[in-house]
Amino acid sequence: MGNAQSPSNNDPRYVSAARAFTKKELEDLRSLFNHLAAQSQTNAKCISPSVFQSYFGLHGPIGERMFDLVTQERKDQRLTFEDLVVAKATYEKGTKDEIEEFIYRLLDISGDSFITRSDLKTVMIAIFNNILCIKDSQDRSSSHEDIVNIFLNAAKFSMHNEGGTEETMSFEDFRNWCTHLPSVKKLLGSLLLPPGSGRPGSQIPKLLTSTAIDSNIILLRKEYAWHIGGALSQHDLEDWNLLYHSSVNGLSFNTFLGNISNHAGPTVLIIKDTEGYIYGGYASQPWERHADFYGDMKCYLFQLNPVASIFRPTGANNNLQWCAMNFSSEDIPNGIGFGGRVNHLGLFVSANFDQGHTFSCTTFGSPCLSKTNRILPEVIECWGVTQVATQDKHDAVKGTVLERFKEDRNMLKMVGLANSSE
Repeated sequence: MGNAQSPSNNDPRYVSAARAFTKKELEDLRSLFNHLAAQSQTNAKCISPSVFQSYFGLHGPIGERMFDLVTQERKDQRLTFEDLVVAKATYEKGTKDEIEEFIYRLLDISGDSFITRSDLKTVMIAIFNNILCIKDSQDRSSSHEDIVNIFLNAAKFSMHNEGGTEETMSFEDFRNWCTHLPSVKKLLGSLLLPPGSGRPGSQIPKLLTSTAIDSNIILLRKEYAWHIGGALSQHDLEDWNLLYHSSVNGLSFNTFLGNISNHAGPTVLIIKDTEGYIYGGYASQPWERHADFYGDMKCYLFQLNPVASIFRPTGANNNLQWCAMNFSSEDIPNGIGFGGRVNHLGLFVSANFDQGHTFSCTTFGSPCLSKTNRILPEVIECWGVTQVATQDKHDAVKGTVLERFKEDRNMLKMVGLANSSE
């Protein structure tokens, strides 16, 4: 792998990759390359690893691995213009399979052609510490390493490396992992955009609580919010307001409904049970009294601890949200929940907020979310999602290629080149 040659203007790889861009886009990439190469002390002929890693905000092992991939693993520490074009064409404009293959190779931090749990741990630590800049807090009950591990617990390693001590991840294992962790896939698929350019997968909702509430009782950590938000659109990732917390408001269904009644948007329901498991659901519709299932296909279930996973609707049925109160029929159990069928929901909490259940369900393709089917809630909290209109915020003046491809426009703004290209 270390003997690959740098592509040239006549190299079939470059010729094919260049076709993915317009002439204007190639000129803009050339301007970016020239700017970074000028900082690299290489007589402006190539980009050095340090300049590359600093510009894209990729430091440590993940930055080194990305540089290796972009330079075709030549190990010559020289990133050429042709390298940049080939990498961006594959990673950003390639087919779904090509992009996933690139990300899969990126996870091989050690570069030994095998992806182990150790590789994934290095990647997740880099994501939290260096890319999302979430720092470990000493006063939380769960350490930063514990949070990293819940993301690793969602991964399967079905292959065996002969002579190695760790099981390894197949390409299918990788795809399944990404299915349950959309935030991870979004971010890993956008690392050739510079920080501050609106990298997909990089936004964490701002968690708003009363100053009177002790932050240590809050279930929703920033890492959890980032994970839950991976299945949402950009306008759902601004402000999340704490509407109800059982430790403050008491385990009361009526109080819960009263506290959320003035919130017209979606909500995030989170439960911690007496077994220590944390899970919940995203409710796209308000919690209102119904005698049957309701909601839309934006709802989903999620796990937060001891494993992080998201389960979106499969389309098998429309049994999405459940909210019943003051019904006397056993066929209409009073409480709130998601998915499955009556008395056998994917997640259900009774109207007394003192018990509930969770079963595997076809609505979301989800398993039992806790240790057992019967759950005893210890903490329940609900967050209101503030939806922000994005049209005015994100629409640029139409006309040029850079304005249609916001990634490249923002990338050039970072180095002061956007205006010169218009």
